Amino acid sequence: MRLLWQSAAVVFVLDQLTKVIVVQLLGLSTRGVIEVLPPLVTFRMAWNRGVNFGLFAGEGVTRWILVALAVAISAWVVIWLRRERPGRWAMISGGVLVGGALGNVLDRLVYGAVADFLNVTCCGIDNPYSFNVADISIFAGALGLILFTGRSKTA
Repeated sequence: MRLLWQSAAVVFVLDQLTKVIVVQLLGLSTRGVIEVLPPLVTFRMAWNRGVNFGLFAGEGVTRWILVALAVAISAWVVIWLRRERPGRWAMISGGVLVGGALGNVLDRLVYGAVADFLNVTCCGIDNPYSFNVADISIFAGALGLILFTGRSKTA
Protein backbone atom coordinates (compact mmCIF):
# COMPACT_ATOMS: atom_id res chain seq x y z
CA MET A 1 0.00 0.00 0.00
CA ARG A 2 2.97 2.28 0.49
CA LEU A 3 3.50 2.50 -3.29
CA LEU A 4 -0.13 3.48 -3.79
CA TRP A 5 0.05 6.32 -1.27
CA GLN A 6 3.46 7.51 -2.47
CA SER A 7 2.39 7.66 -6.11
CA ALA A 8 -0.90 9.35 -5.12
CA ALA A 9 1.02 11.99 -3.15
CA VAL A 10 3.47 12.67 -6.00
CA VAL A 11 0.67 13.09 -8.54
CA PHE A 12 -1.44 15.23 -6.21
CA VAL A 13 1.47 17.59 -5.45
CA LEU A 14 2.57 17.76 -9.11
CA ASP A 15 -0.99 18.53 -10.23
CA GLN A 16 -1.51 21.26 -7.65
CA LEU A 17 1.96 22.73 -8.19
CA THR A 18 1.47 23.00 -11.95
CA LYS A 19 -1.90 24.68 -11.39
CA VAL A 20 -0.42 27.22 -8.98
CA ILE A 21 2.47 27.99 -11.34
CA VAL A 22 0.45 28.25 -14.55
CA VAL A 23 -2.89 29.58 -13.34
CA GLN A 24 -1.71 31.87 -10.54
CA LEU A 25 1.97 32.80 -11.03
CA LEU A 26 1.90 33.04 -14.84
CA GLY A 27 -1.52 34.68 -14.60
CA LEU A 28 -3.33 32.35 -16.98
CA SER A 29 -6.58 32.89 -15.10
CA THR A 30 -6.57 36.54 -16.25
CA ARG A 31 -4.61 36.23 -19.53
CA GLY A 32 -6.67 33.34 -20.89
CA VAL A 33 -4.04 32.01 -23.30
CA ILE A 34 -0.26 31.61 -23.21
CA GLU A 35 1.52 30.24 -26.27
CA VAL A 36 4.15 27.73 -25.06
CA LEU A 37 5.30 25.79 -28.15
CA PRO A 38 3.05 27.11 -30.90
CA PRO A 39 1.17 25.55 -32.55
CA LEU A 40 1.57 22.32 -30.55
CA VAL A 41 1.28 23.32 -26.88
CA THR A 42 -0.73 26.20 -25.53
CA PHE A 43 -1.88 27.05 -22.03
CA ARG A 44 -5.59 27.83 -22.46
CA MET A 45 -7.61 28.51 -19.31
CA ALA A 46 -10.79 26.52 -18.89
CA TRP A 47 -12.82 26.15 -15.72
CA ASN A 48 -14.41 22.73 -16.06
CA ARG A 49 -17.60 22.40 -14.02
CA GLY A 50 -18.39 18.95 -15.42
CA VAL A 51 -16.50 15.77 -16.21
CA ASN A 52 -14.42 15.11 -19.35
CA PHE A 53 -14.93 17.75 -22.04
CA GLY A 54 -17.34 19.59 -19.74
CA LEU A 55 -20.00 16.89 -19.89
CA PHE A 56 -22.66 17.09 -17.16
CA ALA A 57 -21.49 20.59 -16.27
CA GLY A 58 -23.62 22.42 -13.82
CA GLU A 59 -23.68 24.67 -10.82
CA GLY A 60 -24.50 23.94 -7.20
CA VAL A 61 -25.41 20.34 -6.50
CA THR A 62 -23.58 18.99 -9.58
CA ARG A 63 -20.29 20.12 -8.05
CA TRP A 64 -20.96 18.15 -4.88
CA ILE A 65 -22.13 15.07 -6.78
CA LEU A 66 -18.87 15.07 -8.76
CA VAL A 67 -16.82 15.54 -5.57
CA ALA A 68 -18.66 12.65 -3.88
CA LEU A 69 -18.30 10.45 -6.97
CA ALA A 70 -14.53 11.08 -7.22
CA VAL A 71 -14.02 10.38 -3.52
CA ALA A 72 -16.17 7.22 -3.70
CA ILE A 73 -14.30 5.88 -6.73
CA SER A 74 -10.96 6.66 -5.10
CA ALA A 75 -12.02 4.86 -1.91
CA TRP A 76 -13.23 1.88 -3.95
CA VAL A 77 -9.87 1.66 -5.77
CA VAL A 78 -7.96 1.78 -2.47
CA ILE A 79 -10.17 -0.89 -0.86
CA TRP A 80 -9.99 -3.10 -3.97
CA LEU A 81 -6.19 -2.89 -4.16
CA ARG A 82 -5.85 -3.47 -0.42
CA ARG A 83 -7.87 -6.70 -0.72
CA GLU A 84 -6.30 -7.96 -3.94
CA ARG A 85 -2.70 -7.06 -3.15
CA PRO A 86 -1.73 -6.88 -6.82
CA GLY A 87 1.80 -6.24 -8.04
CA ARG A 88 3.91 -3.12 -7.88
CA TRP A 89 2.67 -1.58 -11.16
CA ALA A 90 -0.98 -2.02 -10.24
CA MET A 91 -0.39 -0.27 -6.91
CA ILE A 92 1.40 2.60 -8.65
CA SER A 93 -1.41 2.82 -11.22
CA GLY A 94 -4.01 2.95 -8.45
CA GLY A 95 -2.07 5.69 -6.70
CA VAL A 96 -1.73 7.69 -9.90
CA LEU A 97 -5.50 7.47 -10.45
CA VAL A 98 -6.31 8.39 -6.83
CA GLY A 99 -3.83 11.28 -6.78
CA GLY A 100 -5.33 12.72 -9.95
CA ALA A 101 -8.90 12.30 -8.73
CA LEU A 102 -8.12 14.01 -5.42
CA GLY A 103 -6.31 16.83 -7.23
CA ASN A 104 -9.47 17.58 -9.18
CA VAL A 105 -11.56 17.22 -6.01
CA LEU A 106 -9.47 19.91 -4.32
CA ASP A 107 -10.04 22.22 -7.30
CA ARG A 108 -13.80 21.72 -7.04
CA LEU A 109 -13.69 22.46 -3.30
CA VAL A 110 -11.49 25.57 -3.64
CA TYR A 111 -12.58 27.05 -7.00
CA GLY A 112 -15.95 25.40 -7.63
CA ALA A 113 -14.52 23.95 -10.87
CA VAL A 114 -11.47 22.09 -12.12
CA ALA A 115 -8.65 24.27 -13.46
CA ASP A 116 -7.76 22.93 -16.91
CA PHE A 117 -4.99 24.62 -18.87
CA LEU A 118 -3.05 22.22 -21.13
CA ASN A 119 -4.07 22.38 -24.77
CA VAL A 120 -2.32 20.21 -27.34
CA THR A 121 -2.95 20.68 -31.05
CA CYS A 122 -1.50 18.63 -33.86
CA CYS A 123 -1.65 18.15 -37.56
CA GLY A 124 -3.73 21.24 -38.37
CA ILE A 125 -6.59 20.24 -36.08
CA ASP A 126 -7.64 22.99 -33.68
CA ASN A 127 -8.31 21.28 -30.33
CA PRO A 128 -10.81 23.36 -28.33
CA TYR A 129 -10.35 21.34 -25.11
CA SER A 130 -7.95 21.82 -22.22
CA PHE A 131 -6.91 19.35 -19.54
CA ASN A 132 -4.49 19.13 -16.61
CA VAL A 133 -2.00 16.80 -14.91
CA ALA A 134 -4.79 15.22 -12.84
CA ASP A 135 -6.75 14.34 -15.98
CA ILE A 136 -3.69 12.69 -17.54
CA SER A 137 -3.09 10.81 -14.29
CA ILE A 138 -6.66 9.54 -14.02
CA PHE A 139 -6.49 8.20 -17.56
CA ALA A 140 -3.01 6.68 -17.11
CA GLY A 141 -3.94 5.16 -13.75
CA ALA A 142 -7.12 3.58 -15.14
CA LEU A 143 -5.18 2.19 -18.10
CA GLY A 144 -2.52 0.81 -15.74
CA LEU A 145 -5.17 -0.88 -13.61
CA ILE A 146 -6.59 -2.54 -16.71
CA LEU A 147 -3.15 -3.70 -17.82
CA PHE A 148 -1.73 -4.77 -14.45
CA THR A 149 -4.67 -6.40 -12.67
CA GLY A 150 -6.99 -9.31 -13.33
CA ARG A 151 -4.36 -11.91 -14.03
CA SER A 152 -4.23 -15.11 -12.08
CA LYS A 153 -1.46 -15.14 -9.47
CA THR A 154 -0.46 -18.63 -10.66
CA ALA A 155 -0.13 -17.59 -14.30
